[in-house]
Amino acid sequence: MKTKINLSKRDYTVIIITLAAGLLFGWLIFHHSKSEDTNAQTLKINAEQVHEEATIWTCSMHPQIRMEHPGKCPICGMDLIPLKDDQDGGDAISPDEIQMTDAAMKIADIQTMVVKKGYPEKNVYLLGKVNPDERNMAELTARFGGRIEKLFVNFTGQNVKKGEKLATIYSPALMTAQKELLEAMEYKKSNPDLYKATRNKLKLWDLTDAQIDDIEKQGTPLNYFDVLSPIEGTVTRRNVSLGDYVKEGSTLFQVIDLTRIWIMFDAYESDLPWIKLGDKVTFTIQSLPGKNFSGRISFIDPTIDPKTRVAHVRVEAQNPGLLLKPEMFANGTVTSTIAGNKKDILVPKTALLWTGKRSVVYVKDPNHEQPVFGYREVTMGPTSGDFYVIKSGLKEGEEIAVNGVFKIDAAAQLAGKPSMMNRDGGDSGAGSMPGMDMGSGNNSKNKKEQALNESSSKSVETNPTFKAQLTKVYENYVDMKNAFVATDAQKVSQEAQKVESAIQSVNMELLKGDAHIAWMNQLKTLNSETKIIAASSDIEAQRQEFSKFNEAFYKSLKMFGLENDTAYYQFCPMFNNGAYWISETEKIRNPYYGEKMMDCGETKERLE
Repeated sequence: MKTKINLSKRDYTVIIITLAAGLLFGWLIFHHSKSEDTNAQTLKINAEQVHEEATIWTCSMHPQIRMEHPGKCPICGMDLIPLKDDQDGGDAISPDEIQMTDAAMKIADIQTMVVKKGYPEKNVYLLGKVNPDERNMAELTARFGGRIEKLFVNFTGQNVKKGEKLATIYSPALMTAQKELLEAMEYKKSNPDLYKATRNKLKLWDLTDAQIDDIEKQGTPLNYFDVLSPIEGTVTRRNVSLGDYVKEGSTLFQVIDLTRIWIMFDAYESDLPWIKLGDKVTFTIQSLPGKNFSGRISFIDPTIDPKTRVAHVRVEAQNPGLLLKPEMFANGTVTSTIAGNKKDILVPKTALLWTGKRSVVYVKDPNHEQPVFGYREVTMGPTSGDFYVIKSGLKEGEEIAVNGVFKIDAAAQLAGKPSMMNRDGGDSGAGSMPGMDMGSGNNSKNKKEQALNESSSKSVETNPTFKAQLTKVYENYVDMKNAFVATDAQKVSQEAQKVESAIQSVNMELLKGDAHIAWMNQLKTLNSETKIIAASSDIEAQRQEFSKFNEAFYKSLKMFGLENDTAYYQFCPMFNNGAYWISETEKIRNPYYGEKMMDCGETKERLE
């Protein structure tokens, strides 16, 4: 028996809505579960890729550092870079080459440039003094003995004109010679040779033809004779006073024409290839701030001074108003091309790694899609501003790394490839670089550090006054060092002048025996380097001289000590293959790189 069910329109609507809701709920559950599985698989794959791509992070400068996550190097503060196998996904490369990914190139900030030829140009900085023109100097000597009856030059520095009277002399010998002339005039026709001889005798005593003619016309000897200035100029020396008796040959006066002067500059051996006759030199005078002068090089000394190791370079200049006075100090600059004026290969200083024996660049191989760099030794010529002249080892058109070169070299070292300190390559093991201390503790010592420590003098008992004066030098040095940290070349130059002044105030007579000799040896370097730093406006050139200054200054502080003060002897392994400085705080603030690598370095010694 069948039962008939009567459904209303409302009932149909409820059933349809219920079925639709059930279908929608089921679809949502199924789709959500499938999405979770897909996302989980995607996350798992990405995690595996990330783990596979960057399992180890290292420092390009300190390869012994190994970390499982990115961050900062605990030694130098540089960003860590991922350590990868340089063969991953790359083509076959030479055993001497190293391959880097595009990502590694960006992280290491590696930049390249194509090698080109150019005219080497350099600013050479010179120190010198104002000197009188030796060709415009007149030395007046007594041609005959006598007494100074009148003196027209009352003081040294008086300006005189050519032919102006300087003094009047009474001479008995000259009286006799005049009488001989008057007597010989009677035999002028019968014995002309006698007449000429007596006349020439007076000429040899510096009498002019006009004076001799006056004697003959008057017929009586003259009692007094004037000393006349042969040139227009300034009396720089007066050796006689009124009433003095002078002998034949005695020096009476020196007169110099100062309207044209010489500036004698000192040029170091390394500067001579950049200096030639005719080069324009612009110079300033310390006592005339704000004024610029110029002149041309007219002479270069053919010999080198064996003590100072410099050659004298002469510049001639006009001196209107006599502003330039002899013995004034001058700072000169000559912008010059190297002798020969020919094109050479020029590369930035940042492109070269220098070990002291070898100069190394990394050349990019154009035959690979991924960046591949090869180790190349080159022969360096002279510096040219921010560039080096390359004599051999590179060709025009080759592409080299100019930034991040240290990081390429560190990667090559880790991979056992030829590198700056290990030209033959080979696996040196993580954490060490042959011949170079990269902060790995006592396993290896930097050769430069060893040599410096061996040559350092032992401390000695020092006069308290001398120690106080040396401490004053150190206080000025700290200001100069901090200017290097701030990379302020002008401030460095100003502070270097203060250091130089403080050094000159040190009384070396307070030291005796070996201590005195040791200070004298250190003083040569301290004086020469501060002069160069003060005269330069190139911060990189100043830093080069600063590293030399520090080696000598460390010996001074080590030997003589400081007065109630403490200093820290610190070391940067990257600048010039290792360079030192002295700091007032133990915190590292690198003066060789400034903000670029402020924390790079370590404290080697504490000085009291």
